[in-house]
Amino acid sequence: MAADRPLAGVTVAFDLDGTLVDTAPDLIGTLNHLLVEDGLPALPLAQARPFIGHGARHLIQLGFQAAGQTLHPTRLEQMFERFIPHYRDRIALESRPFPGCEAALDDLAASGATLCVCTNKPSDLSEAVLGQLGLASRFAAIVGPDRAPAPKPDAAHMQAAVAAAGGEIARAILVGDSGTDAGAARAAGTGLILVAFGYTEIPVADLNADALIAHYDELPAACLRVAGSTG
Repeated sequence: MAADRPLAGVTVAFDLDGTLVDTAPDLIGTLNHLLVEDGLPALPLAQARPFIGHGARHLIQLGFQAAGQTLHPTRLEQMFERFIPHYRDRIALESRPFPGCEAALDDLAASGATLCVCTNKPSDLSEAVLGQLGLASRFAAIVGPDRAPAPKPDAAHMQAAVAAAGGEIARAILVGDSGTDAGAARAAGTGLILVAFGYTEIPVADLNADALIAHYDELPAACLRVAGSTG
């Protein structure tokens, strides 16, 4: 490992929603659009943020429950079919990379790391939001659940993302924000770094990450530590 490229051979995989990008304003904006159309009250952003991270159906189901209505499976599918086109139309209206994200990605790349995205957001929507925000070109692969044998927290998702980026799972780190990410990293036997500013129903401090960061400025050093401890 060259001194000027200390992360050469390491693949760093990133969750998207709540990790790379604060997508909550557009996701919750679409959820609230559905709620108001159905005569229900819109939810405050802070209340609905933890519902993100398990897919649109999960977000819709929990959102409607919070507004006082339980959706049966057929009704949930109808709402899902309404959700996707509305969200696609506003996919990066208010969504933004978290502070320091772009500089940290550039720092990791300069240190020799290969970067990829491992997200439970469908691949086409992931590519759309990252493309509109100018982030897509920084990643060797963008792998949603439709491009993996199974979604996170299954190890197969992380394995598929690292393989698509040309990396080795034994030298990989997952950067995420939730129990889903923690489960995927542990199942795949990779390093795990969690961010403290994402979307989670379980406090990140309780998820036993190898490193916990409060700002992207801390990520490059955290990756060096975790890469060193995992060999």
